Amino acid sequence: MPVKAAAPPKPQAGPADGAVQILSLLQRDARLVDFLMEDISAYSDEQVGAAVRDVQAQSRQALERYLQFQPVIDGVEGTYTKTEGVAPGAIKLIGNVPANGKAPGGLLRHKGWQAAKVDLPAAAPGTILAPAEIEVE
Repeated sequence: MPVKAAAPPKPQAGPADGAVQILSLLQRDARLVDFLMEDISAYSDEQVGAAVRDVQAQSRQALERYLQFQPVIDGVEGTYTKTEGVAPGAIKLIGNVPANGKAPGGLLRHKGWQAAKVDLPAAAPGTILAPAEIEVE
């Protein structure tokens, strides 16, 4: 009896697929990739400002639809904050960092962001952020 060849493994989604999926959603909902890839040097500050408002608002709505963010450190920026108890990868020391790369604390300059919840729609692995659009006349 002939032996059947094993079915090829099903493609697994990897980190690059998640990045493509997020960019795809931001392109679909806010045209973010279009905006970022456009050469805006010829436009006036007023034109750029108007475009940024729309892209920012639509991008924010898209992110809030699929992700829930929270600060890494929920403190007041500009105040002394201890590093004890904070995961090493969750903070970045800046300024006069000791040679050992550790410090008991310092001024909080940015709270950081972490994804508290990720609820992305199902998507097939791939590299297409947005399909090309062809208008048929």
